[in-house]
Amino acid sequence: MRTETNGAATGRVAGFLENPVVGMAPWIVFSLLVGPGRFEIAVGIALAASLALVVMGRLVHRGTSWKLLELADVVFFGAMAAIGALAGDDTLRWLETYAGEVASLTLAAIAFGSMALRMPFTLQYARERTDPSKWRHPAFLRTNYLITGAWGLAFLVSALAGGFGDLVLRDPDNLWTAWIVPVLAIVAALRFTAWYPEVVRARARGEPEPGLGSLLLPLAGLLVPVGIAVLVFEGGMWWLGVALIGAGGLLTKALGARS
Repeated sequence: MRTETNGAATGRVAGFLENPVVGMAPWIVFSLLVGPGRFEIAVGIALAASLALVVMGRLVHRGTSWKLLELADVVFFGAMAAIGALAGDDTLRWLETYAGEVASLTLAAIAFGSMALRMPFTLQYARERTDPSKWRHPAFLRTNYLITGAWGLAFLVSALAGGFGDLVLRDPDNLWTAWIVPVLAIVAALRFTAWYPEVVRARARGEPEPGLGSLLLPLAGLLVPVGIAVLVFEGGMWWLGVALIGAGGLLTKALGARS
């Protein structure tokens, strides 16, 4: 009984670690947390998460090769932590302002670079959950290229939004550029990561494919909390907050009926 329980627990941990989103978690946390006065805590959490994922991965998947994203997590956030520890006040202020964009651009470069090298980083995770006979199947490879590209695009959008807030608006904590746009980009990539494999499996079985409505439904649902945030933090734009709440409710109902 104890062996079965331990095996089930190990299986759950293995399933958790085999999701590429888990490997990106330190980057997501860092890019959303970092800002004026928050660099040390953001990089500390991201580095701790990176090391925890590496240790758990080695314990669960002994003998397997290192993943590109695991190595990138530890190297990048370890370097950031070291630079932050040794930096003077001016450098620390620069990191507090721009480190989020640097992290987002770095992960976007990893995503697009891994695609250029014909080894999209999600492939290493997908292979752990897929029979080796399917590893070279065109649909399997195409799925990983598209999902890796979606994440690269999401972090590129996040970097551009943050850069606009920092360099044009001169407001690193701007509600839209620091929070709303990056969160929407990440949620879109998360949903695509879950949705597109369902489409591929449905095609392979000759079943009806999930529609675009099921892909867009979570984004429509997010319009409501975005609208509430606008009402709370952007009092001068109350009309936009009301419009977003109304649009979110209507779109969620319409897309839910079609899903």
